[in-house]
Amino acid sequence: MVVTAYFLTQMRLMSATDLGFPVINLLGSLLIGASLYVNFNLASALIEFFWIIISIIGIIQWFRFRHKRTSS
Repeated sequence: MVVTAYFLTQMRLMSATDLGFPVINLLGSLLIGASLYVNFNLASALIEFFWIIISIIGIIQWFRFRHKRTSS
């Protein structure tokens, strides 16, 4: 999922400012996190933790920007 989001932005099929970008990244990170439950790796877990937080921030920012744009 994470690679798909990156690929789509590189192919100009998706913008990093689209809602889909952080959503796909969040889903990918959650799936990787689930796999870490079986085979734990601290370094990977930390990376996924921050990836999840950044993706959530991106989703929140998208809704904030959308709200400002529609209320203006």
